[in-house]
Amino acid sequence: MQKSLAYLVLTTALITTCGISNAKGPKVPYDHPGMTENDQAHEAEVNWVSVDDIKKSLEGKAPTKVGLDIDDTALVSSQCFYYGKNKWSPDSHDYLHNQDFWDYVADDCDLSSIPKESTKKLIEMHQNRGDQIIFITGRTPSRNYDGKSLDGLGKILEKTFNIKNMQPVIYTRDIVKEPFKYDKSPYIKQEGITIFYGDSDSDIHAAREVGARGIRVIRPAVSTNKPLPLNGGYGEEVVRDSWY
Repeated sequence: MQKSLAYLVLTTALITTCGISNAKGPKVPYDHPGMTENDQAHEAEVNWVSVDDIKKSLEGKAPTKVGLDIDDTALVSSQCFYYGKNKWSPDSHDYLHNQDFWDYVADDCDLSSIPKESTKKLIEMHQNRGDQIIFITGRTPSRNYDGKSLDGLGKILEKTFNIKNMQPVIYTRDIVKEPFKYDKSPYIKQEGITIFYGDSDSDIHAAREVGARGIRVIRPAVSTNKPLPLNGGYGEEVVRDSWY
């Protein structure tokens, strides 16, 4: 009973603590123990999967479309957000709604973002299967972006991860479109994505909302996007060692 009460208090605190969010949708209480990158007490209870495990689960299945979040999933990009907050709104998260900030990010800030090696392995596995990679982010694009061609971020991702047939990055602008509950849900459905990787709770919920397989990628402990989510907190698959 005491363990259950402590778990409830922990999960409530994680949900209600204010932090930067780059994904939109309602908060849902965790229903599995899970673990954060800083607190690994429940590591044995997490539904861990490796790249090989995912590959084996797809054996005999036709190539499909695979979606990935960007910040903390594909790229360690907190330096862009750290600078932006200090420059445009040191005492709040208002900078996330400032087009000047997003123009700064679009102006090649991601040239200094660090690609996650674990995500490179995931992408390589999927492309070897013939899967199409599609990136969906809660970011807002540059005010000059037409949404049809590859922008600076798209070109960086294409080169960094050796993406075949690179598609324009899909920006949700952190906006939820009815009747969906999560910002990425309509795009996952629209693109026919069957597997979606993300570090945020809402990434998992967005995938599940439209019948896709949501797989958690661990958010690095150095991320400015706090609090850290409870990996495996919804019983979802979590990619082992995907923090780096």
